[in-house]
Formats: sequence, C-alpha cells, structure tokens
Amino acid sequence: MTLRSLPDRKPFLTAALALVTLAAFAAAAISAEPRAKDLFGAKKLPAVAPAQSFGFYSKGCFTGGVALPMDGPAWEVMRPSRNRRWGHPAMIALIEKLARDAHADGWPGLLIGDVSQPRGGPMMTGHASHQIGLDADIWLTPMPGRPLTIAQRETMSATLMVNEKTHLVKDTLWTPAHTRLLKRAASYPEVERILVNPGIKKKLCDTVTGDRSWLRKIRPFWGHDYHFHMRIGCQPGSPGCKAQQATPGDDGCGKPLAWWFTEEPWRPNKNPDAPKARDLMTMANLPRECQAVLAAPDAPSLEAVTYRGAGAATVAAAKPQVTEPAETISSGAATLPAQASAFAPTPAIGIPLPRPRPGN
Repeated sequence: MTLRSLPDRKPFLTAALALVTLAAFAAAAISAEPRAKDLFGAKKLPAVAPAQSFGFYSKGCFTGGVALPMDGPAWEVMRPSRNRRWGHPAMIALIEKLARDAHADGWPGLLIGDVSQPRGGPMMTGHASHQIGLDADIWLTPMPGRPLTIAQRETMSATLMVNEKTHLVKDTLWTPAHTRLLKRAASYPEVERILVNPGIKKKLCDTVTGDRSWLRKIRPFWGHDYHFHMRIGCQPGSPGCKAQQATPGDDGCGKPLAWWFTEEPWRPNKNPDAPKARDLMTMANLPRECQAVLAAPDAPSLEAVTYRGAGAATVAAAKPQVTEPAETISSGAATLPAQASAFAPTPAIGIPLPRPRPGN
C-alpha cells in the first residue's frame, strides 16, 4: 500500500510536520543555553565561600578554592596561562607536602600540570574530571635544576614515558626515583586513586618488591603516559560531594591489568566524532548549587587566595554563599546523549573517564 492510498493522509502529514517543527524548536532552545564550560572558564578568581565540593569529579564545581603558588622550594607550575592551578585547600596543601616529601626522597622537584579552574566546573579543553578541586596532574618529568621562564613553562614538552606501539615503559627513561615518587603519592591516606598509563602500572607490578599494598591505588587508564593523575576523596564539610568507587583490595596486577595488553583496549573508538560531555553540558546538567557558585562574589585578589601554608589564604572562606544541598547530583544529565562519556556509568574498573579511548 502506498502513501497515496492511505486514508486521511493530510492530517497524518500535518501531525508529522508539527513534530518535526517542535523538535527543531527544542534543539534551538538547547543550543541557545550557554555552555557550562564557557561560564566557568570565564571566572578568574574563586568564589567567596567556605571550601566545599559539589557533585562528582566529572560533573560539579567547588567554592573556597585557593591557588598553588607559581613557584615553591620543590615545585613549579606549568602552563600558567590556563589558570588551572586552583583547588580545594586540602588538595593544594597535599601538593605542597608531596613536593617536600618527594624532594627528601631524591626527586628534584615537581612540575605541576592542571589542578582545577578557580571555581571548578567543566574545562574549555582537556579533562572530563578536575571539576571539584580534588584532582591534580603531576608530570613524570623532574623539575630542571634551573628556574623555568614563563615561556618555557608554556612550551616545554613533558617526557613521554611509554612506547606507543608496545604500550610498555621505555626502560631507558624509567628510574627507581619514578617508583619512589608514585609510592610517596600513594602513601597519603587522603589519596584514593592515582591514574597512570597501563605500561607504567605493569612496570610497577613487575619491579616493586616488599610492601606492594600501595599498588592498589595505582590504576591504569588511557593516556597518562607523561604525567600521573592524583585524586583525593571528598573532604569534610562537603556533604554535596559524591564519592567515587573504592579501589579493589588487591594490588591490581592480575587479570584486569592483563586486559590492557590485549587488542581490545586499543581498537579505534567506534564513534570518534561524538561530542565530548564538556561541549554539551549546561548549568542544568550540573548540581543546582553550581549556579550559586557562579554567582558568588570574587575573592578580592589573586594574592589573597594564594595558598601560603596552613592558616593562610582564608579570605575565600569569609562568608558562606552556598547552602548545603538536599540532593548531591542533578538529574539533568539524563538529557544528554549516551556518548557523552563523562555521564556514563562508572566503568567496572572503577574510575570516571578522564578521556575516551584512542580515536581513529
């Protein structure tokens, strides 16, 4: 039977046209909503409010952020133009502690990559996570013996530690000092997870002797071949922070690691052109508290909220501007397409996706 022979086809076509028109209006309305990454990326200073994280590592924001100083006795901030040296005070304090402890262990000093934006939220480029001030990237390249200029910090390349074809660590580059650095980072109780390239995890599994309990925190994932990603848990005073899954109790050197050295993880992404979550996220997709985080007044100056040790940089905590949430996570994420991977269920290996598997 052809369409021409259908009875009352005119009302049918009229209804179909109306549905198409409504869909077009809906799409236009969605596209008219400002992207959350543009709103949070435009903020140059943190919100004046107590330190609180709202939501999840890949879908949230935070208040009371403080900045890691550009230089310290055993660290330097890289890519300063990104303005991503901000974090929850607990994270910034831990970075400074790791720098001191690692230096005492023989590491020349830390080169610090991205931590978070001043108020967190989705970033213009790069990460799916780093949104609630509890993530930090630390290069596996040691700090040089001479201070880096601003230009060098913007352009200097990190050392790629893994052979991209074999997915194994380059033995000419890996040293016992790298192992000590990761062990030191994993030793802190507040650190829940450290993401590294699968080749780095394998190198540790193959070479670490004695106490191997800390290896359970070292989790393999795509990327992370020139830096490691250190993540701490939700902090006291942040009831709206959504915790991540706990790591398994074993050292992680068995079957789950072996999977990374099969063909499957390295097959091209079936949909490499799918939009990234950060490119789709609007304020409706974030916890409702994030709107108040954006509206909160700026800290008076960068200097006032640069962390100078315990008890310093407290201006950002002067007045509460955000109430404690009744719900920790907004349901708005359900309106996004499934391929927005940061909103997909946490994978079985227990880590939110920092970036998708390789494209074509």
